[in-house]
Amino acid sequence: MRGLAVATALAVAVTGASPMAPTPARAQDATSGMPIIRDTEIEQLLRDYAQPILKAAGLAKQNVKVVVLNDRSFNAFVMDGRHIFINSGALFDAKTPNEVIGVFAHETGHLAGGHLLKLREQLATAQTASVVALLLGVGAAVAGARSGSGNVGAAAIMAPQAAIQRTLLAYVRTQEDQADHAGAKFLHGTGQSGRGMLELFKRLSSDSLFNSRYVDPYLQSHPMPAERVAALDTLVKSSAYFDVKDPAELQARHDLMRAKLSGFLERPDTVARRYPLGDHSLAARYARAISAYRHTDLRQAVGQIDGLIQSQPANPYFYELKGQALLEGGRAAEAIAPLRQAVHLSQSTPLIQIMLAQALIGTNNPKLAEEAVALLRAALLREPEAPQAYSQLAMAYGRKGDLAQADLASAQAAFSRGDMMTARQLASRAKTRLPVGSPAWVRADDIVNLKPNNNARN
Repeated sequence: MRGLAVATALAVAVTGASPMAPTPARAQDATSGMPIIRDTEIEQLLRDYAQPILKAAGLAKQNVKVVVLNDRSFNAFVMDGRHIFINSGALFDAKTPNEVIGVFAHETGHLAGGHLLKLREQLATAQTASVVALLLGVGAAVAGARSGSGNVGAAAIMAPQAAIQRTLLAYVRTQEDQADHAGAKFLHGTGQSGRGMLELFKRLSSDSLFNSRYVDPYLQSHPMPAERVAALDTLVKSSAYFDVKDPAELQARHDLMRAKLSGFLERPDTVARRYPLGDHSLAARYARAISAYRHTDLRQAVGQIDGLIQSQPANPYFYELKGQALLEGGRAAEAIAPLRQAVHLSQSTPLIQIMLAQALIGTNNPKLAEEAVALLRAALLREPEAPQAYSQLAMAYGRKGDLAQADLASAQAAFSRGDMMTARQLASRAKTRLPVGSPAWVRADDIVNLKPNNNARN
């Protein structure tokens, strides 16, 4: 079963690396206990990459979301019909938007082809076949034991299992080839080049070329690198859009995304080597400013961020960065102005609203608590599963002296984290403070009476 579980994960991945679960790192925010990177700037860019492809595949109305995982390896995969997962390593290593778009095109090929459902059906068949093969193998083993030939019985058990594994992997390789072809079709349908997909797979092929000389091609979940590149080369070069390049504005946003990931996730010496002082590009200045506020001198960092704002005064994410740096530096009151500007320029995106509310609460000024509550409630309408927002809401209600609503918000925060024991305790206390039958009382009652989830901590 371990082998089947690995095959399931690999079947829908762009490379042969299985998804891991590293320690969360924070770009703007990391979901508690999960290796997920949340950042408005990065998420918006990836939505802009993915939406034309999803539309070409007929999936625009399925609300497919892109999720960034804090993993330095190069990988992307789908595990349901609603999410495309991509590692931060893939974003680090992709030099152009077109390379990431090619990854999304491939993963969308899996979604559009219904590969997840079909694979589950194959796995169910394989499990049935495994039971039959095991029974036949046991029978042979018993016969071998009676005849004194125990090794023959063991071979009889192993051989069918190996055959089933090869059959499954052959099926998975077929899906990968189909996803490549579908991805190329979606790229062509959106007037985009398949060059990025081709160059990406060429790089991956070069990285794995040495190892691939010593592996059994029939025991791989993906087509052999040389075969895959050759097939893609013919496929994407036949498109009239092969020589189309990414718009300069999109490339600039891509460079800023990579710089942001570097500044937040890499060590200062690594950032300095990647973006030396002699590099005066906006992306390099962005990475160095982030690294400076996180690791060295806040005052120096704020000066660098002000330089970024001067270069692009309409960029909401530079104001967000300044507000975050000041907030995390213990200067909540000073963080409010740049965060207000970031909320305005970003058209009130939820994650930035949550940060502004955190700054308002951080001033310990009860007069600002009402504004924080309004911001958090607005953010939660669009981000209903944000534990940090509920925790901040509880603090805001506490500043106002509304203990009933503070208990309810704390219960919702615990519920979002999966801590059902704490959620029920806080919700029970909230019920004693809320008018019976009120909407807030009903929400608290729902939490109290919710049956424990097997995955919840209780």
